[in-house]
Amino acid sequence: MKTIDELLAEGVAGKRVFVRADLNVPLAGTTITDDGRIRAVLPTIAKLAEAGARVVVASHLGRPKGAPDPAFSLAPAAARLGELLGADVAFATDTVGESARAAVAGLADGRVAVIENLRFNPGETSKDDAERGAFADQLAELADSYVGDGFGAVHRKHASVFDLPARLPHYAGYLIATEVGVLKKLTTDVKRPYAVVLGGAKVSDKLGVIDHLLERADRILIGGGMAYTFLKAQGHEVGSSLLQEDQIPAVQEYLRRAEEKGVEFVLPVDVVVAPAFPDLKTKAPAHPTTVAADAMPEGQMGLDNGPETNKLYASKLADAATVFWNGPMGVFEHPDFADGTRAVAQALVDSPAFSVVGGGDSAAAVRILGFDENAFGHISTGGGASLEYLEGKTLPGLAALED
Repeated sequence: MKTIDELLAEGVAGKRVFVRADLNVPLAGTTITDDGRIRAVLPTIAKLAEAGARVVVASHLGRPKGAPDPAFSLAPAAARLGELLGADVAFATDTVGESARAAVAGLADGRVAVIENLRFNPGETSKDDAERGAFADQLAELADSYVGDGFGAVHRKHASVFDLPARLPHYAGYLIATEVGVLKKLTTDVKRPYAVVLGGAKVSDKLGVIDHLLERADRILIGGGMAYTFLKAQGHEVGSSLLQEDQIPAVQEYLRRAEEKGVEFVLPVDVVVAPAFPDLKTKAPAHPTTVAADAMPEGQMGLDNGPETNKLYASKLADAATVFWNGPMGVFEHPDFADGTRAVAQALVDSPAFSVVGGGDSAAAVRILGFDENAFGHISTGGGASLEYLEGKTLPGLAALED
């Protein structure tokens, strides 16, 4: 895999460089609530601009239905990128149409343009190779070379991620090179004890990575909504908590295999419950109570780890040498249910372990809860991509960058 440093050594002054970034930031209307992904790709874009390249930045945002939708416009991300660069950034209101062609044609050396959300074009996400290829052909007309740096999208077989690199000289950006280097530390020559913390809503989203990690991890800590399927699999009642009953047989098999292999599975011993899901807009008090994990009342919903679980999980992370964390422990967006996620983050800060926060909601949580990002070994920009890498899957966007 060639890197951006090799491209820079070849010379980029006056050349059009297409950077497939991941600007898929969370928005409240047109306000960016977490600009971490924009800042993560900044070193690649800034370095190319400093070297005199004409930089064309492209990304997706959200899940529009293959047509323009103002709610998913990249305009706020383009504006924030300009603020971070300290320079004007041109913005095209389409992907490969008149506005995009004009924005790219108008670039001076060292300047940057952002084209509109790639998913506004149905060719970006099409399952049809020919339709994706046709869109990639149009994108290729905008550039002389390609830099892949949108790690959060490399597990997608999309036109700008998979098909476009085949049409241009292609290189890995600084972010992708860093992400892959970090993930290799979690898969080869791992320093032990190796602890994995998995949370989030659905156990079905994590089945593949749990299966893979049963062969590699020393202990696996479970939290978030997915924990209640595990508790139910152990025979406990879970009230009105999130539950995937169809996954109970798979979970029971994982628990059996873990015991057989000597992998420690750690589940909540107490949980914070409430009668209903909290209002995340008003943050109104949700009247939480703490109950034992094996004594959840009917009509109560588990929404966070309890204080004894927080102490237990901190103790299980204290002596770890390597930790991978993906998924919050509760509804951290509400102050009544943020303690479990905060406790895991604090345990990683306090631990001497090499810690990787695996993107998505976990990455957002550490920032929203006020932690210093530098206190962690690495904060990934791609939750889904990180998980699929750890599952041992071939990621289309990385495969496309190989020569």
